[in-house]
Amino acid sequence: MKLTKKLSITVCSLTTALVSTAVITNAYKSVAQTVGGPELITNGNFESDPLIDPNNPTAPNPNITGWTKSEPFNPADTPGVNISGIRISNFPNFGNQGLSLSSIAGSPEISYISQTIPTVKGQYYTLTYYFASIEEAPDVKNKFQVFIGGKKFGNDKNTDFQPYTPTTISFKAKGESTEIKFGYKVKYAFLFLDDVSVKSVPEP
Repeated sequence: MKLTKKLSITVCSLTTALVSTAVITNAYKSVAQTVGGPELITNGNFESDPLIDPNNPTAPNPNITGWTKSEPFNPADTPGVNISGIRISNFPNFGNQGLSLSSIAGSPEISYISQTIPTVKGQYYTLTYYFASIEEAPDVKNKFQVFIGGKKFGNDKNTDFQPYTPTTISFKAKGESTEIKFGYKVKYAFLFLDDVSVKSVPEP
């Protein structure tokens, strides 16, 4: 009950923080939309699938269009029932929905969500995403990883409370397709991911 109350308060704090940065975020997206080639990520804003229950953002939605989930299962639970926590939520960076990330209590495994996009070998691209955390000290124990074509480009650990924050990673495609993958593990609360984008850019 105590943890539930704390999470509710924290989520409200995150929502307030998002409002305060809305002007900056919208300006960033407007610029991003005018730069680079066409969007290569499908459903990077996680708006394609409805919430199962608009009043309960933690209710799992088993379908996230365009993405492949790889998550641990609790062997004591019903076989095939996913409980690890990659879920559509109503806490977005922009729009109506984002992706909340939570873990099975005590699980040592990392969960992943990925998508393989078409690329041109030798072409340069930028990956942009927005990442937030509502864990707060002293209850902070999380991990967030970013992989592009199997290579690890980001490995954030123990991210304390932060509103949605943009990250941009430049890369050169090694083949005709490239996997974009995010890995995470969180102990006490939730991490959030939203507005994932990949576009081609001129050679630097």
